[in-house]
Amino acid sequence: MSSKYKDLKQECYEANMQLDALGLVVYTFGNVSAVDRKNGVFAIKPSGVPYEVLKPEDIVILDFDNNIIEGTMRPSSDTKTHSYLYKHWEDIGGIAHTHATYSCAWAQSQLDIPIFGTTHADHLTSDIPCAPPMSDDLIQGNYEHNTGIQILDCFKNKGLSYQEVEMILIGNHGPFAWGKNAAKAVYNSKVLEVVAEMAYLTRQINPNAPRLKDSLIKKHYERKHGKNSYYGQ
Repeated sequence: MSSKYKDLKQECYEANMQLDALGLVVYTFGNVSAVDRKNGVFAIKPSGVPYEVLKPEDIVILDFDNNIIEGTMRPSSDTKTHSYLYKHWEDIGGIAHTHATYSCAWAQSQLDIPIFGTTHADHLTSDIPCAPPMSDDLIQGNYEHNTGIQILDCFKNKGLSYQEVEMILIGNHGPFAWGKNAAKAVYNSKVLEVVAEMAYLTRQINPNAPRLKDSLIKKHYERKHGKNSYYGQ
């Protein structure tokens, strides 16, 4: 049976397979979604399906209120977090969640990832934020929905823009990343993992390593972003 969401499912499927190919997931721990703003729906990986057997037609389509529009499988357990972010952040087109080792280690440490080097500054000008662990009342409530609240609260409290900082750590849990589409969300997930590993090693070599100076942060970010960028073709 053909589906009007065939292209959206394919985009979501390819992004999920890329998570696996990049070594960002173990077993079925991770998911990517892709949004169709025109139709008010998003596609997400079904829960607990191994990547080696996942097919494009397995991808589940939901609206922003978590109603299944198309699909026979149960969607990812993190679906309500994705829908909350899509509903409140209108400029994102894809979201990825992983349990990648170094990203999770920083999340479990409940620390922001300091901006130590130019690899980090190529992508954002601030530390990568770590949201505080969820409060008990939110844990006992609608947990995955409340993870979305946790993310928005962290950005509000730290004065961050989701258009500029496209990643976050959830304290004691793990990373979420987003972007203009599902592929960019996966890209940002890999960047986050690499930066997390670099920051960890930096702290091992020199526990007192200084933060990257502002002039280098500005130079490296503006090389790749903004009206005067000149990196790439």
